[in-house]
Amino acid sequence: MTEAGAPIVVFDGVCRLCSRWVAFLLDHDRGGRLRFAAMQGATGRALLQRHGLDPDDPTSFLWVEGERGYRNSDAILRIVTGFGGAWRLLALLRLIPRPLRDAAYRLIARNRYRWFGRTTQCRVPDAATARRFLD
Repeated sequence: MTEAGAPIVVFDGVCRLCSRWVAFLLDHDRGGRLRFAAMQGATGRALLQRHGLDPDDPTSFLWVEGERGYRNSDAILRIVTGFGGAWRLLALLRLIPRPLRDAAYRLIARNRYRWFGRTTQCRVPDAATARRFLD
């Protein structure tokens, strides 16, 4: 399954943008610490509900670290700044008020199927990354 306390990214498994995001994270998470749960799976749905998000709302994005959940732009910034190095500079985006950051996030989230497309099934991990996907 997953290591206790390993950070989990809950993503929309049928969204092409989200699948590209997961591929980006897999490429940049060299330590292999991130785990992934599609919101369409039992683990993803349970995590969304536990953190007050509607599992049937595909605009939801969640990053779970320990027992704490982060949403939307806060989640994205925590993930990428966690890569270290130059990625930490993106922490400066936290100077932008959260309501503005989240408004930009929601604009993309609401339009992502139209702009980037949708698949009929969740991403199928390859053998090298399968252990990092829950469900």
